[in-house]
Amino acid sequence: MKDRIHKLFQEHFGGTGTIYTSAGRINLIGEHTDYNGGFVFPGAIDKGMMAMIRLNGTDRVRVWAADMNDGAEFGFDESDAPAAQWARYVFGVCMEIIRSRGPLLRGFDAVFAGDVPLGAGMSSSAALESTFAYALNDMLGLGIESMELARIGQRTEHNYCGVKCGIMDQFASIFGRSGSLIRLDCRSMEFRYYPFHPEGYRLVLLDSAVKHELASSAYNRRRQSCENVVAAVKAAGHPWVEFLRDVRPQMLEEVRDKVSAEDFMRAEYVIDEIQRVLDVCDALEKDDYETVGEKMYATHEGMSRLYEVSCPELDFLNSLARECGVTGSRVMGGGFGGCTINLVKDGLYDEFIAKAVREYAARFGHEPKVYPVVISDGARKLE
Repeated sequence: MKDRIHKLFQEHFGGTGTIYTSAGRINLIGEHTDYNGGFVFPGAIDKGMMAMIRLNGTDRVRVWAADMNDGAEFGFDESDAPAAQWARYVFGVCMEIIRSRGPLLRGFDAVFAGDVPLGAGMSSSAALESTFAYALNDMLGLGIESMELARIGQRTEHNYCGVKCGIMDQFASIFGRSGSLIRLDCRSMEFRYYPFHPEGYRLVLLDSAVKHELASSAYNRRRQSCENVVAAVKAAGHPWVEFLRDVRPQMLEEVRDKVSAEDFMRAEYVIDEIQRVLDVCDALEKDDYETVGEKMYATHEGMSRLYEVSCPELDFLNSLARECGVTGSRVMGGGFGGCTINLVKDGLYDEFIAKAVREYAARFGHEPKVYPVVISDGARKLE
């Protein structure tokens, strides 16, 4: 990828520049916990975005997207916002840096490409935002701290791309560390690295190739369910409760008759899931990957039965994983499509992948996409 970017940079802008990269991410466990004040457990992966960048001495930005075979040019004014969606990610990062640090930006030329699959739930957009935020901070000596770089990416999604995402994707892209997953407290933003050295195991994503068509409205309804339960628990004599993260199982039981059956199920899943993240952290400190796998299966069961964000394709892949003796498997991401993440023993890997591809295609008419991943470093400059 580096040689391809260098060649395209020479073709479009002449000469060379500095190469920066940032990673896509997986989340081992902890879904729909972020907006409930809980924990997530992501890691950066060995697939991401890479850009060659060079200051050009003007007040204009010229960017070529290698994978789109498309270019854009803009200045640092809201009226210059480009029409192409991919270009709005780069434009948004620039505008959010200006908002954060004042008009310190200078024009630059850039070519970027990626090997993180689009639409597979590995956060290609966060990798793109983090690449440019990290690069501009480094090249211009802006002194922006890492957490603020992640927030710049998040605000880009909010303000320029119409996605009201949490902080996890950008956080993982910036803070990722090879051989470690990161437990992020979504309430306090405190985080801690945990070792992830699954010797004898591999991580692989199976992409159902099902799109998240219902995700937006369904996501909002589930979020409202969680807020309904919090309000009921507060009114039941626990005024200090702010998020479902604060609600103990017995407190949820107290309001069973005061909330709808659907709201109760949603809250039950989230409360269990927050505890599962903590249990997985404890297991990893003991290199207990069997317990990690059990918790992954429990998450899938909860997302399918209680939170109801799975789909037949994902349930099929999860059942197949269990049938094949895969250590752990679950839907990764918001649901309604996307990938399962699977923790597979080396000796089972080839047989599992072959069977999954064959039987999924026979059932649904197309093969799942297979993405082996390794936990890797986040945003950085490449020498």
